Amino acid sequence: HFVDAFQTFSVAAAFRSLQLMASHLPVSLRQIPSNSQLSCIGNCCFISLIPHIESMTHLDELQTQRLEEMCIVIDKQDRVIGAETKRNCHLNESIEKGLIHRGFSVVLFNTDDQLLIQQRSDAKYTFPGHFSDSCSSHPLYSPAELEEKDALGVRRAALRRLQAELGIPAEQDIIFMVRIYHKCQSDALWGDHEVGYLLFVRKNLTVNPDPREVKDYRYVSREELAELLDRAARGQEKVTPWLRNNAEDFLFKWWAHLSDVSAFVKADKIYGQ
Repeated sequence: HFVDAFQTFSVAAAFRSLQLMASHLPVSLRQIPSNSQLSCIGNCCFISLIPHIESMTHLDELQTQRLEEMCIVIDKQDRVIGAETKRNCHLNESIEKGLIHRGFSVVLFNTDDQLLIQQRSDAKYTFPGHFSDSCSSHPLYSPAELEEKDALGVRRAALRRLQAELGIPAEQDIIFMVRIYHKCQSDALWGDHEVGYLLFVRKNLTVNPDPREVKDYRYVSREELAELLDRAARGQEKVTPWLRNNAEDFLFKWWAHLSDVSAFVKADKIYGQ
């Protein structure tokens, strides 16, 4: 356990203090790793162990590379105010300072009215091994994915991620349904704080998931999803907070109308605030 990601030491006593602290740490942490961050102000030094904590628990190269992607930073009204790395957007330290980013969740139904859900890879930094919706991710801070008319940028990002995660061709009709504000913690280090676009697809598609992104997947009926959420509530399964919230607030209401969901489109509203 780490009492703090950051420890402050006077310059003169820094190494003596670190030696004393090291005797109480696991063997793997008894030397300051080369990727630690050190900065000094006056006679005080600040040492960050966050990169080392990450490297101890997440060794997947793809997921680590994706932490450097530039996400779209927004305010609570979903207005773009800048860009930040995926890493910083998902650190609880940044979230508690108010950093919000733009995200999306895709719910993909087949013509038998079954919802595709995936179990996230164990290599994911947030909510590893949890059951989630068909695909959830973030648009990038790029001209193509910043385009706001008809949520075109977010829909482009969704097509990109559907192909990357599930092998689904990037020529699908995606309906932008609603936006939802949410804030949640995955663990002591990582969390999520976003305005997410809930996107709808209804089509029979062949799925070929990338195992680096997706541990498992299945199609579920309304009743099967409800049973999964019940098991999760009893601690028998793990589901992402947004799968539960989206199902309870939206999907169960849409299920009887999947052939025409136009009545449920509320693109101008942000729920959850």
